[in-house]
Amino acid sequence: MTVTGSALLFEASLKLSVLVAAPGDPRWGDNPTIQQKFWPAVLETLMMVGSASALTVLFGLPLGLLLASSSRGGLKPRAALNQVVGVIVNIVRSFPFMILLIALLPLTRLIMGSAVGWKAAVVPLVVGAVPFFARLVETNVAAINPGTIEAAQMMGASNLRIQWGVQVREALPSLVQSVTVLFITLIGYSAMAGAIGAGGLGALAMNYGYNQWQDDVMILTVIAIVIIVQAVQMLGDMISRLVDHR
Repeated sequence: MTVTGSALLFEASLKLSVLVAAPGDPRWGDNPTIQQKFWPAVLETLMMVGSASALTVLFGLPLGLLLASSSRGGLKPRAALNQVVGVIVNIVRSFPFMILLIALLPLTRLIMGSAVGWKAAVVPLVVGAVPFFARLVETNVAAINPGTIEAAQMMGASNLRIQWGVQVREALPSLVQSVTVLFITLIGYSAMAGAIGAGGLGALAMNYGYNQWQDDVMILTVIAIVIIVQAVQMLGDMISRLVDHR
């Protein structure tokens, strides 16, 4: 074999050794990636999803109430307004999140000053989730017994008071479940955002579990996401039962 061929073979073997974990390579508890990056990635995911969920509820709840009140049979039917808002909501909801994430990069840079990191990822997460949550709110409010609304109207309550004091209160158990669904959905979105620089568990799984073939990192990341989802679902179910006054 020529010297050049030997050099190329040696270089290829070095590249392969980076991708394929050798039997003696540190794994699991001894893996520096897990030791140094796992818990910060978990914290980044929780901060990213928690912030996005709070902002989504802040903007999505009034939007959902607007859709419900302006619809046919709502507190204040306005067909034109309902149609315009509904079309905008449907357009945003129709975008696959990965495409929306890329399309909003200029807006993200404008608002956050950067398109990298978990804080920057909050912008596309909120934009993508608000229409989704608004539709959930609209559905929850529409399921309220009309007799309850009529009773409040007969007592002279204003539309604003009925919205926040009757509709939100009556739909609270369902709204809590909707927030739970929202949080879990955003966990999946955050993993996609992590693939293009948002950080968190998604970035950890992509950069180390997939690109560097560290299967222990990938497995641990999946386990962490499953545990978070299960914990959120159990917490949401418990809160939903506690606020259910029926």
